[in-house]
Amino acid sequence: MAKRRPSGDGMVRKRDDGRWEGRIVVGHKENGDSIFRYIYADNQKELTAKLRQNIDAYQGIDLTEQSRMTLGEWLDTWLEQMAVTLRPGTLEHYRRDMENHVKPRLGAKPLTQLTAADLRKLYDALKRNGRMKPRSSQSSGLSSTTVHGIHTTLHHALKAARDQGLIPINPADEVEPPKVIHQPMKILTEEQLNIFLTAIKADEFWYDFFYTELTTGLRRGEICGLMWIDFDERGGALKVCRTLHRETGGRLVAGDTKTYAGTRKIVLPPSTVELLRERKRKSFSPWIFHDPLRPEAPMNPDSAYRQLKKFLLEAGLPDIRFHDLRHTFSTYALSSGVDAKTLAGILGHTKASFTLDTYTHTTGDMQRRAADIVGGFLTAYLGEEMKPWQNAESGETAASA
Repeated sequence: MAKRRPSGDGMVRKRDDGRWEGRIVVGHKENGDSIFRYIYADNQKELTAKLRQNIDAYQGIDLTEQSRMTLGEWLDTWLEQMAVTLRPGTLEHYRRDMENHVKPRLGAKPLTQLTAADLRKLYDALKRNGRMKPRSSQSSGLSSTTVHGIHTTLHHALKAARDQGLIPINPADEVEPPKVIHQPMKILTEEQLNIFLTAIKADEFWYDFFYTELTTGLRRGEICGLMWIDFDERGGALKVCRTLHRETGGRLVAGDTKTYAGTRKIVLPPSTVELLRERKRKSFSPWIFHDPLRPEAPMNPDSAYRQLKKFLLEAGLPDIRFHDLRHTFSTYALSSGVDAKTLAGILGHTKASFTLDTYTHTTGDMQRRAADIVGGFLTAYLGEEMKPWQNAESGETAASA
């Protein structure tokens, strides 16, 4: 039996056509035979340089026969591996992005030959012409946010390939993804909120739904997935333990919440407790908010979205997303003095720091309010002696302007 050659071992020869060929051992088959990587150059000096780069890149790497698979084959394998840890909705989102945008362009590429340049070309192509069926008002390219998400998924998949010894390096490490352009957060002002509540007042079903949303900040799938067994009437609380999502094929199913922190119990305002108590008294469905036409089924999140858009249009209000109702609740909660840790628990955020980062505009307002309180306290404490100092300061500011 031939001696097992170590990874990194190589050889060089001059071909009959005058070119130079080198090969290095990059792994081994199950029977112990070597797996080679071949490198070509026009002269010996150029080949030597290329060999040195490859030997360094494959140092400590021992690839297997699986390394011969294409990127498309690996993505299928990786998604199967991730099925036990990812939520079904997240898994379907990853699968859809890979099937629609990555595999048609790079799926046939051998996994070990994938380069950072390939990924950069992919992202540029998706930003120019990546949308599957653009509407007349839409650009043909995907947004930077969507392309950034595709990069994140690919990065995870290729990291797993690297960790499992299928590739020597993760080419996504060398690629700067498109920068995410964050849209300004939209919330309803106090006046707009009053207009909205007045607009839905006549529709008891939707008034209950949206009033509950505005006083809890639940995600769309969470509020649609609420059941009466989740309502603690005596304690005035709701247990959030499921969310609705669509499986492949469009079927609506109830699954786990977005994160482990998403499973939570939240205390309700008295007005919301009373609203749900009265609603429960009249209900004949297991769902708190059921499908209007099928009481045995939960509210379809898409129906809730469309109904919101309808109310906003009829009331002449800004066109906001359903998620902006969650932002509206959170902003008013923080502005009213609810601390970030408590709010993070209500929203189902894993960390209070994420809540603060998301609502920095609110904390800025709170800081200004705190400054006003401190200023008022100092004036009350020092009396009129404070005013000449204030006037002098404002005069100096005006003079320097």
